[in-house]
Amino acid sequence: MTAGTQTATEVKVPDIGDFGEVPIIEVHVKAGDLVNADDPLVTLESDKATMDVPSPAAGAVVDVLVKVGDSVSEGTPILLLAPGDGALTAPPSLLEQQEPQPPAAAAQPPAAAPPALGTAAATAPAPAVGAAQGPTMDFAGAHAGPSVRRMAREFGIDLGAVRGTGPKERITKDDLLAFLRGPAPAAAAPAAGAGIPEIPAQDFTKFGPVQTKPLPRIKKLSGPFLHRSWLNVPHVTHNDEADITDLDRYRKELDTAAKADGYRVTLLAFLVKAAVSALKKFPEFNSSLSPEKDSLILKQYYNIGIAVDTPDGLVVPVVKDADRKGIVELSKEFGEISKKARDGKLSPADMQGGTFTISSLGGIGGTSFTPIVNAPEVAILGVVRSKMSPVWNGSEFAPRLMLPVSLSYDHRVIDGALAARFARHLCHLLEDDRRLLL
Repeated sequence: MTAGTQTATEVKVPDIGDFGEVPIIEVHVKAGDLVNADDPLVTLESDKATMDVPSPAAGAVVDVLVKVGDSVSEGTPILLLAPGDGALTAPPSLLEQQEPQPPAAAAQPPAAAPPALGTAAATAPAPAVGAAQGPTMDFAGAHAGPSVRRMAREFGIDLGAVRGTGPKERITKDDLLAFLRGPAPAAAAPAAGAGIPEIPAQDFTKFGPVQTKPLPRIKKLSGPFLHRSWLNVPHVTHNDEADITDLDRYRKELDTAAKADGYRVTLLAFLVKAAVSALKKFPEFNSSLSPEKDSLILKQYYNIGIAVDTPDGLVVPVVKDADRKGIVELSKEFGEISKKARDGKLSPADMQGGTFTISSLGGIGGTSFTPIVNAPEVAILGVVRSKMSPVWNGSEFAPRLMLPVSLSYDHRVIDGALAARFARHLCHLLEDDRRLLL
């Protein structure tokens, strides 16, 4: 053991909630690398979120104990770190430009290289590689590791022409191999009843200029989840509206006092309290179908998911034990989780265990929408911006502040009459804030 390893300490996977055996999708460092505190070391990906394991301190990586594809849990050692001064903080583009260049002769692929890749590579169309060769290759802006860059130089591949499929559009060795092989043959149409046919691809450049913008990671992860939910859950949406004139007056009083303490009181806290009350009265909405689809799992806890809009997409942190919290406590917690969501600091534990979800577009607008059920939950509440409307009070039309609500539900569990009763009960609670205390 060297002197460096004697002072090295193990860096372990931190608390990642209830998830176990989470796969590693990217290793950002290798032995000998210098890192700063909070630099990402590895990236984990569960079925609900990704998270980087940060370096606890500055120093030098002595040994990496894991590799891409390994599954880890809380407490799993991932590397040995010796304390030190850490890495330089020069911009990535400058560091990449300083990467040693191989001899000029290495820029041309050896004649025997293609057969070494196997049969698929040997049949790759010649133009696919030839088009990437030449002195115009520029690796400075490519998102790829040293080994991928070295492989690209050996085969004369311009990384600027390769689309990365790794985390954060990082180019992997598989991407280089796929580039060498050329376009894959068109997949055969699925047999009748075997699946939903894909929308045929089109060359949009024939009609005008286009720009390709990669999807943010959050949307890449949530897209298949939403698609699966939409295909498996028979969605129905019930619309109603609540007169929140008096409630909003009370909310503004609380909000004025809260500003002095550094937090805000929004309508969302009242929606959560009303939703919990409605869930207790109609427990089918706080349930999930059993895997066999022949019974309901009725949950005795009330964890409310709150859809939060971030620059990279929608995330749904969960407020645990919402039935035990008041308006002030909920309001403070909303401020904290919203900040964590916008900063990308939510952990997997922050987004699991929900029993019912609320999606609010109140700060944007709209009249109604169909929120997608967050399976395995069976219902989701959507709200849009409230508006002043003339309401008949028995003798005249009076201006009242009306809040539209949209309740989507799984029709296998909830029928239309039950959904209407749930929505009306929730609106009834919002129409008199005193009822929320019952």
